[in-house]
Amino acid sequence: MADRTKILSAEQESKLRQPIDEYVGGIQEKIDALRKDGTDRVIDIQSSLDSLKRDRIYTAQEKEARRAQLQTELEQAKKVEAQHKDEVGKLIADAENYLKTNYDTYYQPVLASCAQEKVLAQEKYQAAVAQLEKDHQAALAKLTDAQEIKDEKYVHKNRLFDAKNQLAKDLQDAKDRRHAAFDHQFHLIDLLRMSKFTFSESMAQRWENYKYTFNARSFLLRNGLYLAIAVVFIALCIITPIVKGPKVQLLTVNNILNILQQASPRMFLALGVAGLILLAGTDLSIGRMVGMGMTAATIIMHQGINTGGVFGHIFDFTGLPVIVRVFLALLVCIVLCTIFTTIAGFFTAKFKMHPFISTMSTMLMIFGLATYSTKGVSFGAIEGDIPKMIIPKLGPDGGTKFPTIILWALAAVVIVWFIWNKTTFGKNLYAVGGNPEAASVSGISVFKVTVGAFILAGILYGFGSWLECIRMSGSGSASYGQGWEMDAIAACVVGGVSFTGGIGKISGVVTGVFIFTALTYALTTLGIDANLQFVFSGVIILVAVMLDCLKYVQKK
Repeated sequence: MADRTKILSAEQESKLRQPIDEYVGGIQEKIDALRKDGTDRVIDIQSSLDSLKRDRIYTAQEKEARRAQLQTELEQAKKVEAQHKDEVGKLIADAENYLKTNYDTYYQPVLASCAQEKVLAQEKYQAAVAQLEKDHQAALAKLTDAQEIKDEKYVHKNRLFDAKNQLAKDLQDAKDRRHAAFDHQFHLIDLLRMSKFTFSESMAQRWENYKYTFNARSFLLRNGLYLAIAVVFIALCIITPIVKGPKVQLLTVNNILNILQQASPRMFLALGVAGLILLAGTDLSIGRMVGMGMTAATIIMHQGINTGGVFGHIFDFTGLPVIVRVFLALLVCIVLCTIFTTIAGFFTAKFKMHPFISTMSTMLMIFGLATYSTKGVSFGAIEGDIPKMIIPKLGPDGGTKFPTIILWALAAVVIVWFIWNKTTFGKNLYAVGGNPEAASVSGISVFKVTVGAFILAGILYGFGSWLECIRMSGSGSASYGQGWEMDAIAACVVGGVSFTGGIGKISGVVTGVFIFTALTYALTTLGIDANLQFVFSGVIILVAVMLDCLKYVQKK
């Protein structure tokens, strides 16, 4: 039963809060008076200086004169600010101490009131449902016509729906009231300190806002797949030592580093195709790009003279310094991959061709040319010093060593994040992916953005294939990388990059790559057949796309 004596009316709540507002408000008035010719004036002048830089009305001489005048006024305002700094600080401290001591005299009764309001709302709902059910049964007892009975049931269902909506409204009102009471303290602090909060205060506000806006259905739509995969991975961690023996453990430092090492080259591929998926596209040529890049890199960095040829020509790069060969291989990988992605991007942007078709065409061209030119042979190993030079493993002999290839992937993540979030191209990428027609009307070149996304993807594919060649110490062939496009696309989809376009984050791509690499590693360690692993991947992709579609339908 709800304790109605604890439920506050709006007037009672206002009276509880009045002493706090009056005390802190009085201090705030004193602070505002002290800041008028100091801090407030400094802010106004700095704003004027910033506006002056962008102002095109004044001549250069007028701007300089105005700037000099504002600088003089700014120095005077700063002096006033410095004179009042200690006094303002004491007033702020006084107000904050008062809030710490007295705010609970208002906040705790509001919390208790909101808790009882929720109980009362549930009681009202249950009473309403019971009354509706009673009225419904009484109405049915008087009816004999089938259509009238059907209509009564329909009306009863609507009344139950209205009662449920009223319950939701009452619960939300109590929730809003509690949140407003919590937030009022920080509103007062915000005015006192001019929007400056400590770390703990910022975290407290974030946690409160998260609880206030939390929705179970939205949470499960966003994170349900990750929770399910986490449960599966935990189960694999438990099962593995049981099946393979106590010495075989999944969650070890070495295994985690191995997973990160294997994921690093694939990170480049996923980051590349993520930009295309952001445009509501895809890329089927990734695997063949890797095979082409691996082959080209192995030929250039080959240990000694190449035993195989390209169109019958045997290449010999042994006369070049090793470091030159390394970066020449990188350049060739990037150029080759970028040429083919640019071709696909041009046809996609110019002729509105679906990326599925344009990239399938380049996939066939790459595989045909690479296989025909090299006769499909593997080119063996690269120079043994190159992996130690480019991706050395750091750590003591006989102990756990850190593979620096992870740092390459981390650098790629940071760079692509910057491009997506901090550049005009990145903002245009989201705009074109979300609505290309609207983006075009607003002055964005859809053609340039589309081709630019494909070029960026080609650069990342080139880097990824080059790193994979060094990680595997060569062994490049045209068939290498088969099926990698599915892994890259799946990682993006699982990471929340939507095929509807314009939706996705770099953090999601990173998460998706780690999920697939870790799952594959765990299943391989457990001894699951490689063919069955495709089943796991297929189920994950299906569920990920289903959740993405549900989110899209919910927004519509």
